Amino acid sequence: MKREGTVPWPKEDARRYRDAGYWRGRPLGDYVWTWAESYQDKIAVVDGEKRFSYRELAESVDALAERLLGLGLADGDNALAQLPNTAESVVFFLACLRIGVAPVLALPAHRRHELGYLAELAEVRAIAVPDRVGGFSHQALAAELAAEAPGRRVLVLDGEVHSGHHAVRDLMVAGGDIAARRARLDALRVRSDDVALFLLSGGTTGAPKIIPRTHDDYEYNARRSGEVCGFGEDTVFLVTLPVAHNFPLGSPGLLATLMAGGRVVLTRSPRPEVAFAVIERERVTTSPLVVAIGLRWAEAARTTGHDLSSLRTVQIGGSVLPAGFAVVLAEALGCQVQQVYGMAEGLLNYTRLDDPPHVAATTQGRPISPADECRVVDDEGADAGPGRAGELLTRGPYTPRGYYRAPEHNARAFTPDGWYRTGDIVELTPGGDFVVLSRIKDLVNRGGEKVSAPEVEDLALELPAVRRAAVIPIPDPDLGERVGLCVVLHPGHSLDLHQIRAAFAARGVARYKIPERLAVLAELPLTAVGKVDKKQLRRQVVEGAPAVPVEA
Repeated sequence: MKREGTVPWPKEDARRYRDAGYWRGRPLGDYVWTWAESYQDKIAVVDGEKRFSYRELAESVDALAERLLGLGLADGDNALAQLPNTAESVVFFLACLRIGVAPVLALPAHRRHELGYLAELAEVRAIAVPDRVGGFSHQALAAELAAEAPGRRVLVLDGEVHSGHHAVRDLMVAGGDIAARRARLDALRVRSDDVALFLLSGGTTGAPKIIPRTHDDYEYNARRSGEVCGFGEDTVFLVTLPVAHNFPLGSPGLLATLMAGGRVVLTRSPRPEVAFAVIERERVTTSPLVVAIGLRWAEAARTTGHDLSSLRTVQIGGSVLPAGFAVVLAEALGCQVQQVYGMAEGLLNYTRLDDPPHVAATTQGRPISPADECRVVDDEGADAGPGRAGELLTRGPYTPRGYYRAPEHNARAFTPDGWYRTGDIVELTPGGDFVVLSRIKDLVNRGGEKVSAPEVEDLALELPAVRRAAVIPIPDPDLGERVGLCVVLHPGHSLDLHQIRAAFAARGVARYKIPERLAVLAELPLTAVGKVDKKQLRRQVVEGAPAVPVEA
């Protein structure tokens, strides 16, 4: 690996994965022309009225890739990216892979608090953003961040382009000698064992952790997922979730769709009235959803006038399904529901399309690779035994051995012999499927977005009125959980929820992390060793305090 701060797989494991054919030794960007030669004028990407064939996609990727080189980017550089669900985002992502520039895939909701941290940690050479979304100027923030490092470029993925910035739609226009450009880019020889992209962890301590995914491991991640999920040339894959999420990107995601010769359809909204119209028009066959969106689709499907008969599968991930919901969703949409339990850190589990109904409805599936190693351990780290609950530990050919530039966190998150501690409490069924029961990690799962409780607590403690702070998940029928903040105030101070939300927003904190319920307490309950007793706190607040209405 070229990038300092990454943790490689042990040499013997890497050799084993190559010998078994899991790792194929080709950088992901090289596959763009393999797809183009195989599927040529077949439509690859649809974005509203924009349609790209596989050949046009490859030509656009190469045009942008060479122009990124002309802007000073090079193999081994990193670029911060907030990708809207557009064709330009797909082209930008693939162009980065083509030249060995690793995109750091931030979320659309991230603001200065998160983006400034990521830009500094990864020493990014470029920032790619949409102009504006929902009234927020991503481009203006990108300009501020670019000014903090000499030579840092701003690339605009859609909308107006400010002076000095670069429009991706212009840079990706193909022209000139296409074959010669391809030959020049092929000659770069990007290494397959180097970092292809950086995903983000929800994290349990402080700011989000950066997960380095190599060309070798992420290609296998997507390819094997596509095989398990039955992707083929007739797959029409609808992306409604943010495309930079691991789930719609490569699990199996748009990458597996392109590998199989299918069609990727992009829309910016998962709202049923938007998505259902696209499903009908494009004859969509599959789409990944989080539980909160699945609930809305199930309800809306009962009264929709749109034809959803093309749907064969919806994939549900991000959090555990409520009991019986898989059956409800399948009946409402008239298709199969496939449960997905995975993580940006690697391990992916799917229920199989030929699983018995009770397995598909009540488990979160089993690993995709014969080389996935999994252990369920008790509090002492010993194997829990058949049918017993414990923490899931894993390692394998697409589970990296460490976070990027995070040695102290790696010492906690990984065992000395390379097992990743997922923080999830699971049981293993006799059939080899996982049932996810709860989590050890101190997180709030808000509609599939993971919020680090310690990060929000640290932000709350910066407020002058706050003496102690603890974050707990508040059950919510729409999103699963919302962020609840419990505080003890300094004497003589007062604080309300609207003041907290305004303070967090002023700090540039992502909206999904901002507390939506507040409990002001005399003291926080403590365990025998002096830590905040969050189980007791949840009982006290969720059962005993009235809800504070806040617009989400």
